Amino acid sequence: MMPNRPVIMAARHAVSTGHYLATQAGFAVLEAGGNAVDAGVAAGLVLGVVQSDIVNVAGVAPMIIWRAETGGMTSIDGLGTWPAAVTPDLFQREHEGRIPEGLLRTVVPAAPHAWLTALARYGTMSLSEVAAPAIRLATEGFAMFPLLADNLRDWQADYARWPSSAAIYLPGGRPPEVGELFVQADLGRSLQYMVDEEAVAGGSREDGIGAARDAFYKGDIARAIARFHAENGGLLSEADLAGYACREEPTCRIRFAGIEVHSCGPWSQGPALPQSLAILADDDLAGLGHNSPAYIHRVVEALKLAFADRERHYGDPRFVDVPIEALLSPDYARARRKLIDDARAWPEMPPAGDPGTGAAVGESATMPPPASGASPPPHDTSYVCVVDRWGNAFSATPSDVSRDTPVIPGTGLCPSSRGSQSWANPAHPSSVAPGKRPRLTPNPALALKDGRPFLVFGSPGGDVQTQAMLQVFLNVVVFGMDVQSAVEAPRFASFSFPISFEPHEYHPGRLNLEARLPEETGAALAALGHEIEWWPERTWRAGSVCLIRPDHDAGILHAGADFRRAGYALGW
Repeated sequence: MMPNRPVIMAARHAVSTGHYLATQAGFAVLEAGGNAVDAGVAAGLVLGVVQSDIVNVAGVAPMIIWRAETGGMTSIDGLGTWPAAVTPDLFQREHEGRIPEGLLRTVVPAAPHAWLTALARYGTMSLSEVAAPAIRLATEGFAMFPLLADNLRDWQADYARWPSSAAIYLPGGRPPEVGELFVQADLGRSLQYMVDEEAVAGGSREDGIGAARDAFYKGDIARAIARFHAENGGLLSEADLAGYACREEPTCRIRFAGIEVHSCGPWSQGPALPQSLAILADDDLAGLGHNSPAYIHRVVEALKLAFADRERHYGDPRFVDVPIEALLSPDYARARRKLIDDARAWPEMPPAGDPGTGAAVGESATMPPPASGASPPPHDTSYVCVVDRWGNAFSATPSDVSRDTPVIPGTGLCPSSRGSQSWANPAHPSSVAPGKRPRLTPNPALALKDGRPFLVFGSPGGDVQTQAMLQVFLNVVVFGMDVQSAVEAPRFASFSFPISFEPHEYHPGRLNLEARLPEETGAALAALGHEIEWWPERTWRAGSVCLIRPDHDAGILHAGADFRRAGYALGW
């Protein structure tokens, strides 16, 4: 297929993100001599400004970093924890088993700590240098673009619940129109305050970055957040903020077709990507034909098996025993593969497995009842990837919406409402507990071949993220597509599992198809037992993958960005 956009090919460095202004900011940092981490942090901060409906500066920011000099791979969780004041039974006792919108679903905002930790440990620049584009775009404004305008219009009633949110997102009492200037002056001042504290700190570059971090977690911003929570029934305290530190952890990985695929750990849904690939590793996927009914069926059923294990096993490993090595082992994957029937779809989420024996286990007591109606849309998130001239690679998936929790007055910030991805039921592996991380949907990925980066990729889209990333990866590896064709190819997504977001709706058998797929493909899948729901020909709900593929033999970087949203790639 001929892609609608060209593949961006670069001999020096490349960046691809979920918004063109973030891509421009990251590229400018690369041109100024920064490395992949410097550029990734700059772009990530801009995403929190220009996509503040779905990415919050005070949200989450999981990332994976590859260091060329050492050949080292690491992940930074960028995920906050529940406040110390929460109790495991709070939402069952006082909220009928639901985690309500508003302050009560707030966890400690982790993105600032993660960005600054990455910058201090693996970057080369100051916060002042990398935050300048974000500060300017917040303070001076940027042109409202279609998806942001659509979201603000669709969620107008949500923003109107809180005066501090309405003042920013409904200026003059209405959502801004496409092409109007959109300003977030308080957000610009919050970022500038952190930069100012860096400037007066003295000492080393790392000392200055540490002062900026303290400005957020121990200074005026922390006090404003804690005071608002105390006055409005929230749980987050100054002690929660001052005591927080993001975690740097090993990645999870499997091998597929000679490629080593790395994800974040089981505190996120990240391992569902390598686990799905492990289930498919022995199949002749190319022989089934790209996006044929047999191919879609096989991939969907593998995803459903991985999501069944996600539901049963994934959670914060500091609180629950996650047998991740066994879940990603080839023997367990082969045992799970036996549950795929090429003639019949599982009519519901298949049973999870026992990683010790490979045997299927019974349905969890925490399974919700089936839901009716259309499949829910993905809620949030964007993405940024960078490869620099030295071969370093950066992959991050910043997130958090601004519509389900109020802006803290005077800050422009919505501290992370990621508690929406916990379960009120204490029996669930991702249940609520003080100091525990919710099970995060954002999950950047990075793949190696012969010990060097092969593909740096990720996507927004809630539970669709892993599914879109899997399809794009297979488009490149199995079907030999260029990176832009791989992201533009028609997509599908299953919803036959409990959704990661509160209220965790469950749509047994539901399979969504983009309308560019033939009607006869939908009919064939329906005959196999899938409950088909059609999306438009090209929809933002199907994810928005950005990726960079280094060609080490030619010395060229190939970058692509999804045309389903405002993503763009640049390189030189």
